[in-house]
Amino acid sequence: MTGHRRRRSARSALAVGILGLFGSSCGAADAAVRIEGQVQIGGGAVAGSTVGLWAASANAPSRLAQVTTDAEGRFVVSVDAAPNGASSLYLIASGGAPAVAKPGGDSKGLELLAVLGSDPPPRVVINELTTVASAFTNARFLDGESISGNPLGLKIAAGNVPNLVDLATGGWGKALLDPINSTQTTTLATFDTLGSLITAYAVLGDADWRGRLFKAATPTAGPQPKNTLEAMVGVARESWADPKGLFGLFAEAYPQPADGARRAAPFLPYLLYAPDDFSLMLAFAGGGMYANGRFMFDADGNLWSGQNWMPGSQSGAVNSIGGGVLEMAPNGKPLSPPITGFTGMGLDGVGWGTAVTRDKVWVTSFNGKLLVMDFDGKPVATEQDLPFKQKLRGLMGIGVADNGDVWIADGSDDQLLFFPEGRIKDGRIVKVAGLRSPFDIVIDPQNRVWVSNAQSDTIVRFPADDPTKTETFRAGISVRALAMDSKANVWVTSNMSPDFPIPRMPDHASIMTQFEILGKALLTYPKPTGVVNLILPDGTQVAPKGFDGGGAIDVPWGVNIDGNDDVWVGNLGPYPLGRSVVLMAGVDTQGHKPGTRPGDVLHVFKGGSIQMLTDVAIDPAGDVWAANNWNDPVAATSDNPNRATSTWGGGSGLTVIYGVAAPVKPPRIGVTRGF
Repeated sequence: MTGHRRRRSARSALAVGILGLFGSSCGAADAAVRIEGQVQIGGGAVAGSTVGLWAASANAPSRLAQVTTDAEGRFVVSVDAAPNGASSLYLIASGGAPAVAKPGGDSKGLELLAVLGSDPPPRVVINELTTVASAFTNARFLDGESISGNPLGLKIAAGNVPNLVDLATGGWGKALLDPINSTQTTTLATFDTLGSLITAYAVLGDADWRGRLFKAATPTAGPQPKNTLEAMVGVARESWADPKGLFGLFAEAYPQPADGARRAAPFLPYLLYAPDDFSLMLAFAGGGMYANGRFMFDADGNLWSGQNWMPGSQSGAVNSIGGGVLEMAPNGKPLSPPITGFTGMGLDGVGWGTAVTRDKVWVTSFNGKLLVMDFDGKPVATEQDLPFKQKLRGLMGIGVADNGDVWIADGSDDQLLFFPEGRIKDGRIVKVAGLRSPFDIVIDPQNRVWVSNAQSDTIVRFPADDPTKTETFRAGISVRALAMDSKANVWVTSNMSPDFPIPRMPDHASIMTQFEILGKALLTYPKPTGVVNLILPDGTQVAPKGFDGGGAIDVPWGVNIDGNDDVWVGNLGPYPLGRSVVLMAGVDTQGHKPGTRPGDVLHVFKGGSIQMLTDVAIDPAGDVWAANNWNDPVAATSDNPNRATSTWGGGSGLTVIYGVAAPVKPPRIGVTRGF
């Protein structure tokens, strides 16, 4: 298959890149690495800094070379050969004498980082901003000066550093400077504020201030940092631990002049107000993206997602032009065609139906069509290959079993489609009692199929080999996403709480009709609504009424589990209650405050690029990807929208929050698998 060829060629290219960089036993001369650089603090040189070149891999990193900077902070580091198999090179600069430091300053504890990846630039600046960018993207792999972890995650982390910082200059990265990230979010100001804290550490020479910085950067259940790099990693891992404390330290280091002039911070702009957290997030778009549905990663870390509508169109729940299928590289680069995305087999607009198996991408459509592609986005079948004679309508979620079985929810006709071991021509319809607009599907390790009901408050479970033996579980109203943690506990989202005044819904209403009716009802509802439920493998419900997060949950839609078994929820609720990603404690998870229970809210992430969300997904580097599905709910539900905002109904772009989750192994089939 073409998809197999691409996957082999991609991995071969990576291997060739690594061998070309590090050489082999028969070509060491071609393996030379030479990097010229400068270590800077506050825009000035750092003399006498010890710079080490390291190679990160799945094992303990190897130090390849070590040099000391000259009076201008400059250095040259080179190596004739490096260990084969390393997936990420990085530079650590320790100590030294910053030219901008005040008399009596002490550089003990000053650690700077620049993660370069497998193809390092010939010239590098190591400074505050490279340290912040590298610490956040590599937060799940850093332990002191050591970077190690799963090779795919290391590759993804290194590939995202340039989105935040220009390694050649130490200035801002290209993605950070785009129109959305630079002006519509606080990421640029947050990034600069964190960089300024590192500068202050080197310049102030105040032991008390430094100690308070390390304390404010200490994550729950984690050790207190001992240097500036560990401090940035601590902030990255738990950016909500003490944001007021960090901002207070910034304000103390750079006092606000009485006349209201700019603070003397080295990086502008900086935060003007204490934030809710110090997370770093970036928005990405392109490749036919508009109104994202479900997110799925393939084995190479590429993101796939069906799109409700076509970008640039005046689409909404009443009238629409359907979208195609999005593919994004792990660094946010679009790989699918612009505007249309990938299409084929009659596909016209995608809801919740995206799934990635070990060798294919499966996508369902609002118009009842099914597209099966290879990893180049090319259909592997035709409409005529599908064995169904009757006309299908609104197809929704797709569940994939460990044995390769594929189950699809037919949301309009209250039935399921079943493809044994993923064989397209052998597909058949399966009738299951209790289905009411089936929406999402997961299959547990016992080969039991779990199905959520969008027009009910129930989840149906049955053995795959006997759909007549059904069990039913209750949740909130309009059950949506299902996710299974590593212990096979099933987490469930429901759009509405049991007390929500449900509008009348026609039988067998299309998903878009459901959206239109529910969207208008939710727009006028004065408080948060919706719950998250937890069902154990034996059918026990820990909290039968569900978790509402004390109001943090608002029209929850997507749910996924990270490698620590913590729970991530995407809120579809409109501003100001929704538009957020909620992190909840999972079952027996680690690293939280004593007494934390499953379903407790740990933090709520909000940002200018986070809109009304469907899905949230965790990649192999521990980044959380949030799917903007709707933006302006009035435009999305109006039958005669304001023309100036008529293209604002669908969500614009997606948002990546860096380094906040435990990495997850793709593709996501059955239980969540960490590394």
